[in-house]
Amino acid sequence: MTDGPAAPPGLAASNGPAARRGTGSVVVTGTAVLSAYGRGTAALESGLLSGRPAFAPVQRFDVTARRVGVAATMPGSPDLLTEVTGAVREACDDAGLSPSDRARSPLFLAIHGDPAIARAAEADQPGLGPEAFTAAVAAGGGLGEQSIRCYMSACVAASTAIADAAAMIARGYADRVVVAGGYLVDSDQFALFDAGRVLAGDGQVRPFSAGRRGLLLGDGVGAVVIESQESARARRAPPLARLAGWGRTGDAYHPCQPDPEGHGMARAVTAALQRAGIAAEDLGYINAHGSGTGQSDRAETKALRIALGDAAGDVPVSSTKSLHGQALEASGVLELIVTLLAARKGMLPVNAGYLGADDDCRLNLVLGEAQAATLEFAMSLNAAFGGANTALVIGLP
Repeated sequence: MTDGPAAPPGLAASNGPAARRGTGSVVVTGTAVLSAYGRGTAALESGLLSGRPAFAPVQRFDVTARRVGVAATMPGSPDLLTEVTGAVREACDDAGLSPSDRARSPLFLAIHGDPAIARAAEADQPGLGPEAFTAAVAAGGGLGEQSIRCYMSACVAASTAIADAAAMIARGYADRVVVAGGYLVDSDQFALFDAGRVLAGDGQVRPFSAGRRGLLLGDGVGAVVIESQESARARRAPPLARLAGWGRTGDAYHPCQPDPEGHGMARAVTAALQRAGIAAEDLGYINAHGSGTGQSDRAETKALRIALGDAAGDVPVSSTKSLHGQALEASGVLELIVTLLAARKGMLPVNAGYLGADDDCRLNLVLGEAQAATLEFAMSLNAAFGGANTALVIGLP
């Protein structure tokens, strides 16, 4: 288990690795989010606690030739660059960052990429690429353009970026990093998932449930400001949560399928708990990856039983993909914010769409309606094609 990569060029902290702080010193001081429930954390929280899934017929593009025509989307045709840049600005405002603070803050951005690039002239493609997109977001948000990273590692892109940022801060290589992610449901990805027959034909995502039919896509844009406790204290910025632990692993099993025994994800969960210095019994909630597909849900259940032992039957679990949909590269930041909101509110969102028990997915699921809880620690899990797994542990300040 390592703390993560060394600082990249342009991100070496002024106080250097000698100022290693440790994992207990990383906090979240600002958030911004939008989803099919609307803009802002209040809209997201209200939608989640209603227990009403946000799936509806797609109006953004033509789906008449598709097997499935449902997703969780905002009205209209929002522009990804505009929305991600706006989220970065809003998160920085929420954290109380001054213009000089922002200029010294690197951007780690998780995106799928601009679907227009495939149809653009070759000479125009560099301007539509991920590096150009990330640089444009950094410039629009007033951030340090010399220290940017773009993450495109599917559904763990944003959570990997968050873990990298936390590791940099804990090791003293950075004081603050802004992490953002964005995905807006587009016709190309929709067609790809539909052709692969992984979209739920009944229009609902049913994680860990008997009768589940697959996943559904959803809009998601989010940003978080992650910094050291020292930095936040110096600015008199109250932390929203501590980023207490993180773990990242790879299955090395199959290009698309997870390890059916869940060993890779189990190692990620164990690493995050160890880094946070807590036991499985200390977790008050797990926001599961819970894609609603048969193989993934079974493997995740096995992973939790390996990593948590007897506590796997006690810790409340739900997958909010059953409410806001699968936001691909943005999932990690969207679901970290969901987990943070649940912990702070003391209300755990429901695992929607549940039809009945699956003997291979025996967990303590939050069913029926949102559940009141008092907790100190919560975990957010993500997995991706290629066998990548991430686990993030937050603690209340």
